[in-house]
Amino acid sequence: MKRVWLSALALLVCGAAAAAGNPWVVYEGGDGPGKGKKVVLISGDEEYRSEEGLPQLGKILSQRHGFTCTVLFAINPETGLVDSNYTKNIPGLEALDDADLMIILTRFRDLPDDQMTHIDNYLKSGRPVIGMRTSTHAFNPPADSPWARYANGYAGAEEAWEDGFGRLVLGEKWISHHGRHKEESTVGLIAADAKDSPILRGIQDGDIWGSTDVYGVRLPLPGDCQPLVMGQVTQREGDFDNDDVFYGMRPTDSKAVRGMRNNPMMPVAWTKTYQIPGGETGKVFTTTMGASADLLSEGVRRLLVQAVYWAVGLKDAIPENGADVALVGDYKPSQYGFHDDAHWLERKMTPAEHELAAE
Repeated sequence: MKRVWLSALALLVCGAAAAAGNPWVVYEGGDGPGKGKKVVLISGDEEYRSEEGLPQLGKILSQRHGFTCTVLFAINPETGLVDSNYTKNIPGLEALDDADLMIILTRFRDLPDDQMTHIDNYLKSGRPVIGMRTSTHAFNPPADSPWARYANGYAGAEEAWEDGFGRLVLGEKWISHHGRHKEESTVGLIAADAKDSPILRGIQDGDIWGSTDVYGVRLPLPGDCQPLVMGQVTQREGDFDNDDVFYGMRPTDSKAVRGMRNNPMMPVAWTKTYQIPGGETGKVFTTTMGASADLLSEGVRRLLVQAVYWAVGLKDAIPENGADVALVGDYKPSQYGFHDDAHWLERKMTPAEHELAAE
């Protein structure tokens, strides 16, 4: 009975969703250092609400800094709706063909050949990449897929791709929750030898905070990875609140967890170079933060925006006191967490929902 009800509901919403326009949203850039630069932001994760956070980041980059931003979404082809549980479709990846920067926050995607080809060609060109949170485990094609090498933990015949896209391109694959999930938050501390990085201008210890926990990585990070921000695992000082966007955690929580989880600390943001076999060399910024609720932190937003400047060759345009990262519009992100399939049918989200409001 439940399946029949869901199918009927899907048919009811399909027509309205299809009439909503393109299954992506474009924010045209205005004046600013980023004018003429094209950024493609790829959402598609089941847990950390990239379908909310990346549109806000795109709005900031376009309205405050002049970048033209295209935000892509996981779309269920049966309904035409945004459905982050649907892992096999992110339309619009052809926007990467002439993009200056790819920002990705996906989780365990298994995309079709035509879509993966655009990603693969982008990486072969050596253009810059910004990876956020679950992008360390962005893809999960099966072992018999022509894209199996992209899978988290890949251990096949292509030795250069050992551990997949996350390790080769971003610097690490999925390892663990280093902090306790939904119990311990992340306070960003500037790495000792990174204080002069242009990405960190205007950012001080403690400015970066997220209710998402620190991810575990293998130390030291590989190759030329340069840690920028270390993640202090911090205890909740109040009570757990399942109705609160931060689960009861707050930026004012100050009690660092004792023991090995903060000694040594895990890096939560770093830079590196990458080169996939047959491709050119490119620049990468990776952060294991980036849930939609994390973007309520001004420090997280500044870190991401200034990483964009760095990635596209505009580091000298970053103000000494930090870039303008004021939120655009009424931004009320959801809690991170998983939803069942019925949620996405009932939610009826379309990309058009994220268009800029008329002034």
